[in-house]
Amino acid sequence: MLELVKAGGWPMIPLLLLAVLALAIVVERFWTLRRKEIMPPGLGEEVRNWAVRGQLEPAHIESLRRTSPLGELLAAALEVRQRPRDQIRERIEDTGRHVVHRMEKFLNALGSIASAGPLLGLLGTVVGMIQMFLGIQDSGVGDVNQLAGGIGKALVCAATGMIVAIPALMAHRYFRGRINGYVVEMEKEAMQLLDALDSRQPRPAGARPATMPASATVGA
Repeated sequence: MLELVKAGGWPMIPLLLLAVLALAIVVERFWTLRRKEIMPPGLGEEVRNWAVRGQLEPAHIESLRRTSPLGELLAAALEVRQRPRDQIRERIEDTGRHVVHRMEKFLNALGSIASAGPLLGLLGTVVGMIQMFLGIQDSGVGDVNQLAGGIGKALVCAATGMIVAIPALMAHRYFRGRINGYVVEMEKEAMQLLDALDSRQPRPAGARPATMPASATVGA
């Protein structure tokens, strides 16, 4: 492995740094985006029971906010539970954007690594070919070692760039899909909480439908 790194020359240094950074991001995201950390089991049902029983003290809501991203989303809905349903939905959507932004942390960097890996590999290929042709210019085509070194550097850099980019791209797509799945499930939990809040709040007495007075009908 060390011989391959030496054969690739200086373009291998940024490629190896990108590989280390991509590995660190993947490990961190796997740990952070665990299901029990994002959506603790039974949390949605527990919060709905709070809503039905009226256990909605500020201390409950604040502790809920600190539990998880789902808890933060549900806490945002409970804070404005006395407002109309449309306003509660707006608060949920606003909080959800912040939650998703935090869940997508480092994913842009991972996507950039997936894009930059092949380009750096191509750069190494170009550098290797340039060195090969410069060697031919200096010593002619008879120096086989010079030709082999240039071609080897080009191939090693190109392969390394793809080795770095392909796993980074797959991990990026995987985490995006996982986050999208969490978003759908959290939206479902939030809507169920809204239904629970509506069920315990008395329906406001609205104005009765307007009817034509009897005198008007008689006069007609």
